[in-house]
Amino acid sequence: MYDDMDYPEPGRVERRAVGGGESARAGRLWWDGAADAYQAEHGDFLRDAGFVWSPEGVDEADVRLLGEVAGKRVLEIGCGAGQCGRWLRSQGVSEVVGFDLARRQLQHSRRLDEQTGHRLPAVQADAQRMPFATGSFDVVFSSFGAFPFVPAAETALAEAGRVLRPGGRFVFSVTHPIRWCFPDDPTKNGLTVKESYFDRRAYVEEDDAGRAVYVEHHHTVGDWLRGIVAAGLVFQDMVEPEWPEGNDQVWGGWGPVRGRMIPGTAIFSAVKPA
Repeated sequence: MYDDMDYPEPGRVERRAVGGGESARAGRLWWDGAADAYQAEHGDFLRDAGFVWSPEGVDEADVRLLGEVAGKRVLEIGCGAGQCGRWLRSQGVSEVVGFDLARRQLQHSRRLDEQTGHRLPAVQADAQRMPFATGSFDVVFSSFGAFPFVPAAETALAEAGRVLRPGGRFVFSVTHPIRWCFPDDPTKNGLTVKESYFDRRAYVEEDDAGRAVYVEHHHTVGDWLRGIVAAGLVFQDMVEPEWPEGNDQVWGGWGPVRGRMIPGTAIFSAVKPA
């Protein structure tokens, strides 16, 4: 799950069930400790004001998955340092709000606000309990934000649907569920199936006291689709980006060797009926 940067040291690894409270606590701890290394390693690729959907380099400037956003109110879930929302601001979208679980990520967001001149209003919050009124936003999105780190896909998806206005659009990208079958190895050695696709136990790293310090959750494609429907949304599309020529970066388990053989990312699009 890590690259060779100054990330928190991995603890004892388990596969087990993890509830919402424990998962949120672990997420705050890990991302507060990992934010500096993450931004140092991936900041150039993400850009200070850039909207990249995935390690494959899918760029919103090219694909326009959010549709027309001018004059609309937009929410980013799990905004990290706010690169995506800040890009929207740089494109003239006047109302963009972000939130993230990790305070240190939001401190990086404030730093980039000052450097770029494009300020993204952002708050610290949990995707399982969004601090926004029902029907507050015309567009809701998440680019590898909070969704891989929540135990119940339907809970976070229901919250996204709740804050979305009728007629609004919801788009989010996550680790492609098929990747959970394979080792987190971007080389050809990572092309051997090791785990069951149907094993929904979380990947957990624990400290010496047995407390979770990193948690990531596996949801199948069907889990995501059922969660979208249960949230009262209408599924529109699922994009599985192919690895592009010219992108030779390695990002954890993503890279050109595996990326040209199996999908690493899934991007789901849905709308709320008007």
